[in-house]
Amino acid sequence: MATLGRPRRVTLDGQLLGYWEREAARLESLAASTRFAWQRRRYLRKAEAAHAKAEASRQREAARGNDAGSERT
Repeated sequence: MATLGRPRRVTLDGQLLGYWEREAARLESLAASTRFAWQRRRYLRKAEAAHAKAEASRQREAARGNDAGSERT
């Protein structure tokens, strides 16, 4: 059913939130399948940084009044 109100605007922070969450998941899967411990640590550090960037975008979306934080846990 179509909504009669104004369509929800996708913001850059909303797009970045999805991107960083997908990137973190990708890096975590790489870390899980890697052979060497030094590679695993590097991938996990990068995944942690991606989670932090996603959280910053989530907070900006929440401050803007969009419900990006409730869509993903």
